[in-house]
Amino acid sequence: MTDFMMKFNPFDPGGLWMFMIFLTSVFTVFIASERIWALFFKYKVDVRQIMSRILSYVDSANYSRAIEVCNSQPNNPLLVVLKSGLLKANRSDLEIRRALEQTTMKVGPMISRRTPYLATLANVATLLGLLGTIFGLILAFESVGAASAAKKQEVLAQGISIAMETTAGGLIVAIPTTLVHAFLSAKQGSLLDDIEDAALTLFGHISAKNRAGSMQR
Repeated sequence: MTDFMMKFNPFDPGGLWMFMIFLTSVFTVFIASERIWALFFKYKVDVRQIMSRILSYVDSANYSRAIEVCNSQPNNPLLVVLKSGLLKANRSDLEIRRALEQTTMKVGPMISRRTPYLATLANVATLLGLLGTIFGLILAFESVGAASAAKKQEVLAQGISIAMETTAGGLIVAIPTTLVHAFLSAKQGSLLDDIEDAALTLFGHISAKNRAGSMQR
């Protein structure tokens, strides 16, 4: 156990790189956990049910009730976008569309926040592993040159061990981080698609209702 912990000792020549890779994994877990919670729980909403309720109020021109539905989850990106369109429901089609598009652009960064850091952390972990590998090989060859004949094999093995451990450590962090990044990016894309589709559907219903009201006048 002591030997294993020494692999992460920042004051040990080989442990420095393993310690930095470990720090990278800590940041990865923190960011990934926060994004999973946000995308799968905080922003979770039954799109069909919400849209059915809102559109039923829009079709009956009861915009205040539709806005109340949106206010039930004021921090949900989908409902924030829909609310922006409902607040402009009595305006022209251009103003309604502009409100929906502008709000969609504003909530986009909220959905994609911090996820790009995961790709960066995966690259950093790989590069730290590579740097540790190079450092281990340099240490091995330098030690071999200075060591006695009896010690050459031992110091060479130690240097190569550092090189292989840091390579493995970097890849162990980088591979799952890359997979998590791809997984979260796909979820972000799905949420943004849902928002755009819902905004377009809402615009169509509001526009049709406004045109019907104009014809009745």
